[in-house]
Amino acid sequence: MIQNISTFGIPSSAYIHIPFCRRRCFYCDFPVSVVGERLRGETSGTISQYVHMLCQEIAITPALGQPLITIFFGGGTPSLLSTEQLKSILAALEAQFGVSPGAEISMEIDPGTFDLGHLQGYRSAGVNRISLGVQAFQEDLLQICGRSHSVSDIFAAVDLIQQAKIPEFSLDLISGLPHQTLDRWQESLEKAVTIAPTHISIYDLTIEPGTAFGRYYKPGDQPLPTDETTVKMYRMAQQILTSAGYEHYEISNYAKPGHQCRHNRVYWENRPYYGFGMGAASYVEGKRFTRPRKTKEYYQWMQDGSVIDCEVTSPEEALLETLMLGLRLAEGVSLAVLAKQFGEEKVEEIHKCLQPYFEKGWVEIVEERLHLSDPDGFLFSNVVLARLFSELGK
Repeated sequence: MIQNISTFGIPSSAYIHIPFCRRRCFYCDFPVSVVGERLRGETSGTISQYVHMLCQEIAITPALGQPLITIFFGGGTPSLLSTEQLKSILAALEAQFGVSPGAEISMEIDPGTFDLGHLQGYRSAGVNRISLGVQAFQEDLLQICGRSHSVSDIFAAVDLIQQAKIPEFSLDLISGLPHQTLDRWQESLEKAVTIAPTHISIYDLTIEPGTAFGRYYKPGDQPLPTDETTVKMYRMAQQILTSAGYEHYEISNYAKPGHQCRHNRVYWENRPYYGFGMGAASYVEGKRFTRPRKTKEYYQWMQDGSVIDCEVTSPEEALLETLMLGLRLAEGVSLAVLAKQFGEEKVEEIHKCLQPYFEKGWVEIVEERLHLSDPDGFLFSNVVLARLFSELGK
């Protein structure tokens, strides 16, 4: 059982939410603020005001005594920030928490939203890892998604990244898009491999209520690919990317050896982290908290004292979260750590609960680590987790 709050550890990572986008993609349900095609950080009072508020939130957040070893700028489109705005946020983090030498500082960027000067400025500010939101390599699929970039923008962005010599480069793709066939998916995967980023993220489209896609489509409707096709897409990605030398280290993520995303591993290993900005989540001192998702409410929350009022995660919740997140990793979770944290009886209960899936080959124990098999276990992870939540959550 968890004995005290120190079990949760001290955060050494920070997520920074930059909500601004030129337009909202049709599948997106993230907290974003649309600022139009021409607006950039240098001239935008809207973005400047937000950055000022963000730095205020950082400054009033108690530092718990450990410098940051990972920082992740997500969005939204963080590449709409000017170099000076990025530097001001990093300076606020350094002043409040400290930033370790060699810290991984990641930034999501979209094709067509930056030039070489911006990339060089970001790198000089400390950014050493970027994630390029490609999503597809077909013009019509990009338009169907509501993306603001073209295929030519993708290759221009890759050229700029190579010129700027950013050390770590990740590329994002989405499978299961409307009108996306297996041949087109294979084309996107092969083009990604040709570009040869150090990391590739593959996300299966989820139709979220409240999004444009949520209004256009219902799961299972054409022109969405069938479930059978999306399973084939997943298997195809696993085969093509691992054959190209990428390690399938997490359900949706592939990396060249030594190039896994250190920040995202914080989430999957259920370690604590700070979160800052509109809609950002944090996990500090055993408390999970998500900030208001709309700009006006976020500013009001800040003016009201940015009070975080939520319950400490219970041992039962912590166990389920550890399993839900840890089983996303290819290496899974350590049975010894689970036993130490939650007790031997709980580990025996987990083993009994998962027995049907051991028999199917979806779940395995290797070197005292519980993990899902690849690709079958990953494909049926929701079934496995539903069973765990049903049995352990009683």
